[in-house]
Amino acid sequence: MGLFKRGNVYWSYVWANGVRHAKSTGSTNRRTAERIDQRFKEELSLACMGVVEPKPEMTFSELAARFLADGSPRPYHIDRLKLLLPYWGTTEIGRITKAGAREYRAFRHKTKKNLSDTTVNRDLECLRHMLFWAVDEGILLSNPLSRVLMVRERRKPRLMLTVTEEDKLLAAAAPHLRSIIIAALDSGMRRGEILTERWEHVDFTRKILYVTHSKTAGGEAREIPLTERLLTELAARRKPEGIVFTFDQQPISRIKTAWKGALRRAGLRYLRFHDLRHAFNTRLLEAGVQQEVRKALMGHSSGEEVNSIYSHVEIGLKREAIEKLERWVSAEQKAAKEKAEQETENPNEQTTDNGGGDPGGALPGR
Repeated sequence: MGLFKRGNVYWSYVWANGVRHAKSTGSTNRRTAERIDQRFKEELSLACMGVVEPKPEMTFSELAARFLADGSPRPYHIDRLKLLLPYWGTTEIGRITKAGAREYRAFRHKTKKNLSDTTVNRDLECLRHMLFWAVDEGILLSNPLSRVLMVRERRKPRLMLTVTEEDKLLAAAAPHLRSIIIAALDSGMRRGEILTERWEHVDFTRKILYVTHSKTAGGEAREIPLTERLLTELAARRKPEGIVFTFDQQPISRIKTAWKGALRRAGLRYLRFHDLRHAFNTRLLEAGVQQEVRKALMGHSSGEEVNSIYSHVEIGLKREAIEKLERWVSAEQKAAKEKAEQETENPNEQTTDNGGGDPGGALPGR
């Protein structure tokens, strides 16, 4: 085709693979329009051959839209975008730099007090991941944040949920939340894994639960032997199919309100629901379960070495680990009961009860 003037502006019309493409040059000058027309033809030719031209002028909001549509985003990517888009939305991705990342960190700390460096690290990791995706898609030639330094994260001590506190929590929890708490304590599953668990993936014959909706690829489709308590809890309301944990026969998406209410009624210090997963890991450690088996049960994903271990952890070792966990919990409950009886008989004696765990100790990993 060629150039045609519409009004005072030249338009470029090009046929490619039987399709007519039209684009305004935005220019009233013939020579300028010819150069734009030639570039338009080259872009279409490269596109027909599968070659993508880099587009560093693309805004971050445009990249985010394409990433959400084609980049297989995880839920945490979507959560982080709620914070990244207001700041980076109008910025051209070709202008994102390490200096800009430092400015973003300073901005986040300035606008929100007591914000941890860990939180900002997760923001920048999400941003970096999206830029790597842009490189893979040919939108960028390189990732400017590929070697950006993250602030070193300090590990915070986490309090151990004692067996005494567990009893209080279960007694104060609503029925639907009680089942979820038991599942977390006896299987170590994450909240998202629990709330998406289906009856089709619970094997009552072999007493095994299959996790099929995990946060990490390494934790996908792992097998977790059921404790007697969790088996009894599930068998009491067994169904042929559907979501396991429901409220009024509807899937549960949030438990924040019910969780805070249970803590308040039980008179317990603040705990995150995720701390139940830490409790499961720590109890396995206290019971003498090896690290490789603990990782396999929890679905930890921290590299190829860990993932390769999963295939070597047989179900028999997992069953043995769960049995050790049950024996450890029973022993702690018995000790707590004996101590309570002793205090009742001798109310004037001052005793120090840590409920079977070290309240000041840090849990070994996520």
